[in-house]
Amino acid sequence: MNDNDTTEPESWELRLYVAGQTPKSITAFNNLKKLCEEHLAGKYKIEVIDLLKNPQLAKGDQIFAIPTLVRKLPQPLKKIIGDLSNKERVLVGLDLRPLREK
Repeated sequence: MNDNDTTEPESWELRLYVAGQTPKSITAFNNLKKLCEEHLAGKYKIEVIDLLKNPQLAKGDQIFAIPTLVRKLPQPLKKIIGDLSNKERVLVGLDLRPLREK
């Protein structure tokens, strides 16, 4: 067993709550996908939940605004509201450290 607590989680489970295919929702998904490919390649799963089709799902994660990104795993749960265009804010919000090439 490894006692090193600084190891990166093996898997990230992310949920993106949207309301239809609006420009803001599409932008949020594209920004999230790009960020995940850059920082979590091969270690993430994105589930897009359209609240126009499944409004009852908003209650489980207490969604009050859209688009909202919810990090389900690794724990603890984290939320970010908006189109995810501010990369630094998203990285900090997800508690994800950028990869450094040094």
